[in-house]
Amino acid sequence: MAKFLAFLLLALVVISVMQIPIMASQEDIQLNKRQSRYGSGSLKGFQCPSQCSRRCGRTQYHKPCMFFCQKCCRKCLCVPPGFYGNKAVCPCYNNWKTKEGGPKCP
Repeated sequence: MAKFLAFLLLALVVISVMQIPIMASQEDIQLNKRQSRYGSGSLKGFQCPSQCSRRCGRTQYHKPCMFFCQKCCRKCLCVPPGFYGNKAVCPCYNNWKTKEGGPKCP
């Protein structure tokens, strides 16, 4: 009886240890899905106008924002989430600078 209980306990430990990598891989898949939604190359060229309209929707400088956003989107194939900031999600969009060294993309 003691051997059976020891075997059962060992089996439960092995099963619980095996569950951890499976759960971690599912979390990695979900994280990759979220990142691929906004990362470099996540858009097609025809999606740029709608994504830039979303990005520039709350600015008072709508026309220049749209111009530069679409230019950046065509090059990087991504537009960061939100209306401002979050550029780290799209390194190409974040790192493209003007001649003076300021950010090119809104």
